[in-house]
Amino acid sequence: MNTSIALFRGINVGGKGKLPMKERTIGAAVRKSHGFEPAVLLIDPGRLAKAMRANPFPEGEAAGNTLHLGFLASAPPHPDLAGIERLRAASERFQLKNDVFYLHAPDGIGRSRLANGAERLLGVPMTSRNWNTLSTLREMAPAEGGGT
Repeated sequence: MNTSIALFRGINVGGKGKLPMKERTIGAAVRKSHGFEPAVLLIDPGRLAKAMRANPFPEGEAAGNTLHLGFLASAPPHPDLAGIERLRAASERFQLKNDVFYLHAPDGIGRSRLANGAERLLGVPMTSRNWNTLSTLREMAPAEGGGT
């Protein structure tokens, strides 16, 4: 049996786009039951493990809520890296590796112009998760062979 991890975009636990965690189903079923259809990015555990191994900011792993991996629908053909750099706060660092956007934001992403504008400047759909969440997902769905 193949395992996939479904990463939903635009889902909140409260407010607009509300979808309680216990009720997650894929695409059209969400639309039928909740009135909207979220974008869903499926990744396999191997892709997750590979992205985590390639993390260019290992020092961010200790405070896992400050390190974010943005999974892209595809490698961006024409990313505006100069535009992304202009959004970057002095404390933030980023790196694009193929179809993963790494962001270390020690001051958080709540007010980060970079976190808010990266997807638009990359030019492809992206959904991000912090290191803590990804570590939990990796434990729940280990890569083939039982680990990373």
